[in-house]
Amino acid sequence: MSQNQTNAADNAAKVGVLSAIAAYCMWGIAPVYFKQLQALPAIDVLMHRVVWSAVILFVFIVGFKQGHKVITAIKNLRVMRVLFVAGILLAANWLLFIWAINNDHILDASLGYYINPLINIFFGRLFLAEKLRPMQKLAVLITVFGVAGLVLSYGEFPWIALVLAVTFSTYGILRKKVAVDSLPGLFIETTLMLPFALFYWLTFASDYSMMSSNTWTLNILLVAAGVVTTAPLLCFTIAARRIMYSTLGFLQYIGPSIMFLLALFVYKEPLDTTRLLTFALVWFALLIFSVDSLRAYRKQRRAFYAARSQSEGPA
Repeated sequence: MSQNQTNAADNAAKVGVLSAIAAYCMWGIAPVYFKQLQALPAIDVLMHRVVWSAVILFVFIVGFKQGHKVITAIKNLRVMRVLFVAGILLAANWLLFIWAINNDHILDASLGYYINPLINIFFGRLFLAEKLRPMQKLAVLITVFGVAGLVLSYGEFPWIALVLAVTFSTYGILRKKVAVDSLPGLFIETTLMLPFALFYWLTFASDYSMMSSNTWTLNILLVAAGVVTTAPLLCFTIAARRIMYSTLGFLQYIGPSIMFLLALFVYKEPLDTTRLLTFALVWFALLIFSVDSLRAYRKQRRAFYAARSQSEGPA
């Protein structure tokens, strides 16, 4: 590899890492935005999120010349069915997240996105026949103990965290089964939800959602729902193309960590000993998961370079 190619690769990696950090930071501070819309029912906020996301995503599709990918997906009935179900799951995830934020359950939302990577590996075993390494099994088991401890201590099932994690993990499984890039896929999913959002807007939405009598600041916040949705996704897409997926995996904990700190120090949500123990067990499981993933990645990389050296032969 020439020096110019090396510099280009290094620059691409830097852009990728910065884009990933930006994406996860935006997802982490999203509760601050949604807290400004507490006057609206969660479903009204979801409606605006769908409508304005569809508008902004359409601009991105045109601007990045992704229209041909959208048309190809639309012509495939199986792909459209999967994207429709994925869109419903994504809308349900968004709705619960908005409701949780505006009803002082940011800690539960944070726990859900901490659990999400562990649900992912469990679903990979369940639906994709992926083999779990021993340390992955241990990480999942520790998470189960953490959740069980919360249930046994309080008789309280952490349904918000688990539903957020399961819906997003199931969404990921479905998206993994269709060969559609993230931007065109999200545009199609959002567009499929758009008729339902518009129908709700015209028939059931609150007075605030009609926007005619609102202050200009509230209307800007409503339109910004599209930006809050698409901006981190665009950064994530940029990152995914430039850095290794394992690197993305390690950075993904930025989002729930910011949520956790916001809940604790800004919005003063209570964190008793039992809940803290649940978080501690999940964090420990994630540490095991991350170390195991890093070791597996290094092993695969050594095997790749060894195989390439053998195929190239002596100079």
